[in-house]
Amino acid sequence: MKKIKCIIVDDEPLAVALLGSYVEKIPFLDLVFSSENPVEALEFIQKNEVDLVFLDIQMPELNGINFMKIVGDKMKYILTTAYSEYALEGYEHNVVDYLLKPISFGRFNQSILKVQERFPLDAAKEVSHFFVKSSGQKHRINFDEILYVESIKDYVNIKTETQEYIVLDTLKSLENQLPANFTRIHKSFILNLNEIKSVGSKKIILNSGHEVPIGDLYKSNLLEKLK
Repeated sequence: MKKIKCIIVDDEPLAVALLGSYVEKIPFLDLVFSSENPVEALEFIQKNEVDLVFLDIQMPELNGINFMKIVGDKMKYILTTAYSEYALEGYEHNVVDYLLKPISFGRFNQSILKVQERFPLDAAKEVSHFFVKSSGQKHRINFDEILYVESIKDYVNIKTETQEYIVLDTLKSLENQLPANFTRIHKSFILNLNEIKSVGSKKIILNSGHEVPIGDLYKSNLLEKLK
């Protein structure tokens, strides 16, 4: 399936920037437009293909509920607002989820999992890479290049055969972004199963010669996947 084309409509610049940064972390989402002006967003939708709208409910020119009434149910919505009383009215439309501000990435990611369920095919399967910010630069990393991901306090180390990318993120967040051939093998490690050469009682040896630990709590799940 193609990437899910999404737009962000919110009259708060900081909210637009935050949601945009979250969208960048999800490899099968394609942010094609963002605006603080809902009228501009309506004009964009009339001329372009859009699958998903991150939509603020309270906006001065045109609120989110009326925005959905105009656009209709040809696309899906994730509503964002600081006021929970709008939730029930919002769910009368083609709404996937309702995010109450301030929005954490973990809560955002739960909504994206719901989005995946609404599409007949898993969009993530055709995505071969993602982008991360490391050492002040944005890097494209192909999934098949990754050997493992290691948690280091508030950061993660994405290890390839030739590079290390230190990224301000959590292991749980990365786990949700990586494809099915990646699995947690330790509280501090996610491993690319395609890189395994041998599995011992306490460590795993990779084709590259690197060694990574295996936690007792994760061993049975790993061996089941390797079958």
